[in-house]
Amino acid sequence: MAGRQDGYALGVDLGTSNTVAVLRHPDGRTRPLLVEGEPIVPSGVYADLTGRLHVGRDARRLAQADPDRYEPNPKRRVDEPTVLLGDRAYAPADLLAALLRAVADAAVEAVGFLPPAVVTCPATWDDARRQVLTEALARAGWPSAAEHTLSGPVPPGTRLLREPVAAARYYTQVLRRPVPVGAAVAVFDLGGGTLDVTVVRNEGADPWGDSGFSVVSCGGAADLGGLDLDAALVALVGERVAGSHPGVWARLTDPHTTSQWRDQVQLWEHVRGAKEMLSRTTVAPVAVPGVETAVSLTRDDLEQLATPLLRRAVAVTREVIDAAGLAPADLAGLFLVGGSSRIPLVARLLHAELTVAPTVLEQPELPVAEGALTDLPAPRPAPTPAAPLPALVGPPPTAPTVPTPNSPAVPDAPPAGYPGLAATAPYPAPGSGTPVPPAGAHPPAWPPGYGGPGSPAPGDAPGHAPPGYGGAPGYSVGGPAPVGPGPSRPRGRRGWWLTLGAVAALAGVVGAAVLYLTRDRYPDLEFHPVRTVARITAGTERPVDMFTAVLDDRAYLAYPVPDGRLQVVAVDTGTGAVLWREQTTSAADRWARIEAAPGVVAAVADAPGSSTPRDLVLLDARTGKQRWHRQVQGEDEVFLGDGTVVLVDRVGHRLVGLHPQDGREVWSQASPQGSGGSTRTSVYRVTTDEATGGPAFPDGLPRNPWQGDEERLVQVGADRSVRIVDPADGAILDRRDNVADHDDLVVAHADRLYVAAVDRGYRLEAYDLGELGEPTVLYTAGEDRRPTALTACGEHRACLLEVPGYEGARTEVVAATEGAQTRRWSAPEASTLVPFGEHLLAGRTSPESAVTLFDPTGRAVLADRPGVAVRLDAGNLLVFANGLTTVESDRSVAGVWTESGTVTELGEVKDVRGTSCAWHTTVIACGAENDFVLYRFAGTP
Repeated sequence: MAGRQDGYALGVDLGTSNTVAVLRHPDGRTRPLLVEGEPIVPSGVYADLTGRLHVGRDARRLAQADPDRYEPNPKRRVDEPTVLLGDRAYAPADLLAALLRAVADAAVEAVGFLPPAVVTCPATWDDARRQVLTEALARAGWPSAAEHTLSGPVPPGTRLLREPVAAARYYTQVLRRPVPVGAAVAVFDLGGGTLDVTVVRNEGADPWGDSGFSVVSCGGAADLGGLDLDAALVALVGERVAGSHPGVWARLTDPHTTSQWRDQVQLWEHVRGAKEMLSRTTVAPVAVPGVETAVSLTRDDLEQLATPLLRRAVAVTREVIDAAGLAPADLAGLFLVGGSSRIPLVARLLHAELTVAPTVLEQPELPVAEGALTDLPAPRPAPTPAAPLPALVGPPPTAPTVPTPNSPAVPDAPPAGYPGLAATAPYPAPGSGTPVPPAGAHPPAWPPGYGGPGSPAPGDAPGHAPPGYGGAPGYSVGGPAPVGPGPSRPRGRRGWWLTLGAVAALAGVVGAAVLYLTRDRYPDLEFHPVRTVARITAGTERPVDMFTAVLDDRAYLAYPVPDGRLQVVAVDTGTGAVLWREQTTSAADRWARIEAAPGVVAAVADAPGSSTPRDLVLLDARTGKQRWHRQVQGEDEVFLGDGTVVLVDRVGHRLVGLHPQDGREVWSQASPQGSGGSTRTSVYRVTTDEATGGPAFPDGLPRNPWQGDEERLVQVGADRSVRIVDPADGAILDRRDNVADHDDLVVAHADRLYVAAVDRGYRLEAYDLGELGEPTVLYTAGEDRRPTALTACGEHRACLLEVPGYEGARTEVVAATEGAQTRRWSAPEASTLVPFGEHLLAGRTSPESAVTLFDPTGRAVLADRPGVAVRLDAGNLLVFANGLTTVESDRSVAGVWTESGTVTELGEVKDVRGTSCAWHTTVIACGAENDFVLYRFAGTP
């Protein structure tokens, strides 16, 4: 049970041609398990002369000497009583056990034990086939296996999960693509040896808290996969070689000796490599054993051969969807998995024939294995998609990220919108702060009677102090000169001096106003080495989870206590003094995070399923007393505002306004319905320059999204409509049809709504939020280009990451401004974009985490800085040398001013859990082993 205690988990996709395992670490990170040093292991098994079974690449190499002892696809032999390898017969369970034993050995080598595991199997496998897999697990030394169903909890041991269910879990819980209860998603799994197509429906959470996907219909083709395409390519190579080298080709196609067999295996490996290369390039060479000159294959060759095979795959897909009683348009999504689905033509043909835009990842081999992990409780809240944390060079990664399977790059992406408390996508603990002036800055000395501090101009209403100057009464900029009794014009020398004095005073006022209005709003913060302000204990034992939030002059710290309630502590960021300690009245198996907003602190519980109930608790920020709590669902989102709490109720298919004092519903607005009754929706907060000029999460989402005068939400409906919603009363301020799908890239900022469809040949469009009229087309992409991240990056300016095909190394930033020429520049492997005014921070996670800061013209101000960077304000960033994880470690930090790229090394924050940290412009609060630490890194040391 050590593995369970330590929080590790293992997901295994036992494939026909290849096997993939994904290991989840205690901090929530997921990484492919390396077997024989590789993340993707051939499923083949070889029996040597002693009877010992070898697997993976070793088996493939040994097969070159004696192919009769090699079975490349043992999963296909599951129905046979025995499999003959050389002169010995083996039960199919023995072959699968050899492969599972290799996976177990790699896991033990990686973490010291075999963690709790989920192993997937095809949806079409009956009880007899699953029994073979169960026996294989037992022979490999794994704990006894049981399959998860909706009829009861799974007993302890190795879990079995159907492959399309695992893929659907990945689609909803990792990629964060919504599949409402009752809706269905199609999983298209094109592997090396087989095609499996399955329609699964979301039945809602079962009583044990698991996401209840059930198989509605399934089908496929056992003779259609990557191997069939390999065979077609080998035949094409033969057409080009046989005429000039007939003897060589005869030996390659009909080998009789060991060396000839070896040459044939090498030929097929070279062809397979060329096929994979053609997913990224347009030309690939094939080295033919015995032929001096390589044969060139082109993407046109590949697509010409693949088209008949893939049209058959499309037909199978349509049949499976029809068998489910659905039309393609009724699907909540079409998810492509399996290594062969990365061929660009696969997605193109499916999209053209079914008119449904498929979702496919750069590593489609991984989602089933990683999706299997959702069948085991998460060890602790994961940092955001796709976070994808800020990455390297070029205009970077975004967020949220469709995630890659481990990063979610997602992909692409972060959870849609700016969810204050997105239940399915826990972010790092929120915090906030407001910009402060440089140390030593003081208001200008105003002449008496001209609105100086404490002395409003006679006859005028008191003015407002500029931000950061204390808001002194009467602080006005450019106010009128005082009017008082006395002669209408000065007389004599004294009168002239009075006149000159008044003119000089007025000039001083105007000059000071000009200086204020033209000043740098975000000057270089006075960075200094980090110093500890305070340490606050968190119980007597190490807490399972720790959360922080920082807002203005307070830090809020939280951790679960043994009875499941959440202990919340408020601390003065200036002195470190504890202001209050309070516990929630409700308990939870796990908590997700806390968030601070004006007047309130919110705590949200975690939930294992998208439709599993969990508690949302609101505390009074001044006293810590609990105001109210309410059950929400796992997939619900909550937007905290200055006067209303807005709940995106996905089970109830509505938006709900909640009163912040008592939690009562003050308004409700039904979500738009699409074809087939779908109510899928995405909701976004309209952000302001103040919000995006303040602290941000690592994916760029503002920590204080409510800042500024803006109080609107944008809702994208299942019918492709966009609605502007007033959160105060739920009123629909404006509406327009046919704008965006719920999973398109959408950003609402200031007076503009930016939309980019997640598809090749997309358009970047801008709508006026004041009146949703016809859009302005800012940019039109080429046919092979798709967007992966979008952000507002200046006045009427939008920036996005664009990837040609699936070639991350050729990623570019596109910066489009209304009425101006579009700029673009290279940002290899970037996955996130974080705006700093018109500057951009591009982040990448591969091959290692790094960030690059670009000025508005695309010049790198800070190039390829290793680590993860976060925004402090629109002019300054904080760089962590190492990634933010839940494991305690020392992390070097540095401050950077965006205007110059000047780096100030600040030292280390010691032994902290990186994902627990929150910050504003001067302080950072983090959880450590069993206490919280408050550090100051800017302002007064």
